[in-house]
Amino acid sequence: MGVAFISSPAFPSVFLFSLITVCLIPELTLAAGITRHYKFDIKLQNVTRLCHTKSIIAVNGQFPGPRIVAREGDHLLIKVVNHVQKNISIHWHGIRQLQTGWADGPAYVTQCPIQTGHSYVYNFTIVGQRGTLFWHAHISWLRSTVYGPLIILPKHGVPYPFTKPYNEVPIIFGEWWNADPEAVITQALQTGGGPNVSDAYTINGLPGPLYNCSAKDTFKLKVKPRKTYLLRFINAALNDELFFSIANHTLTVVEADAVYVKPFETNTLLIAPGQTTNVLLKTKPNFPNATFFMTARPYVTGLGTFDNSTVAGILEYEFSSKTKSLSSNISIKKLPLFKPVLPPLNDTSFATNFSNKLRSLARLSSLLMSHKKLTSAFSSQ
Repeated sequence: MGVAFISSPAFPSVFLFSLITVCLIPELTLAAGITRHYKFDIKLQNVTRLCHTKSIIAVNGQFPGPRIVAREGDHLLIKVVNHVQKNISIHWHGIRQLQTGWADGPAYVTQCPIQTGHSYVYNFTIVGQRGTLFWHAHISWLRSTVYGPLIILPKHGVPYPFTKPYNEVPIIFGEWWNADPEAVITQALQTGGGPNVSDAYTINGLPGPLYNCSAKDTFKLKVKPRKTYLLRFINAALNDELFFSIANHTLTVVEADAVYVKPFETNTLLIAPGQTTNVLLKTKPNFPNATFFMTARPYVTGLGTFDNSTVAGILEYEFSSKTKSLSSNISIKKLPLFKPVLPPLNDTSFATNFSNKLRSLARLSSLLMSHKKLTSAFSSQ
């Protein structure tokens, strides 16, 4: 029977179809990875921002929450224990839950929420994805404080399709309310109006010096000259698209939503809520006599309510040992501070061009990768 099938005229077509399917749909070839265990304790945590201290729901006492790091093909077992007086569920935003839909996390959709005093183990495998994603609460507005990065590294021995970075830094945009976000959304649902806007945007949980009482709560990215950094951007803000830029520096986009794109340069990044984008930052060859603002503010064209404010962090060059000896009298605090120029908040032209470029280069990159896999598969025959 087997010999008759192999010798039949239909066999080459069937074999070719199967080979192409496997190459173009890597999900069908599950490469074994390791099992990684994490534990999330959902508890109340006192946090002070904008000179306002309140109790927020956080994971493992961290705001933003802990970083999950895995490789493509790894199996994740994440135990979530609920210690607060609210139901909770965790969504692994962007993960392809192949045959594990019950681990996706949206409350009342793929699972019952985790009740007070109970726990649940999320059990899934990362298949055919690498890059930056994130996790967040997926019930009501608890995601305003319950979120964190999910970093997927390539398999062992598989390099990045771009310059190997000197260092990798997750940068998460979020929002801060002095009020209880749960009360904000409850009021909006009762009145039918738009919810009250947040009091500040944040970078890695910090509002930055452009807000009152926040100079000390500023994210600082310390870099060295002549280095390439991989910045893993995550927009965990609830509803707002954001423009982002670093003064006097160019960003090279290399990945979006855990999909490699053909690299392209830009001075300004547009990132939608729930979106992730990896960029390469090449630092200047010498220590500049300046520090640099990196700022984000919303892109909005509608008439609804939105937080029309700007969050800022600081890009700061580190002194090398040689530079320290030559510049011991230089104070970084006294260096001039350069600010980036962001597009107007209603700049639809920039937003459209950026989004179209991202989509087209993502498709091109996907086609190139598929072609490379097919070429490799046929050459090995």
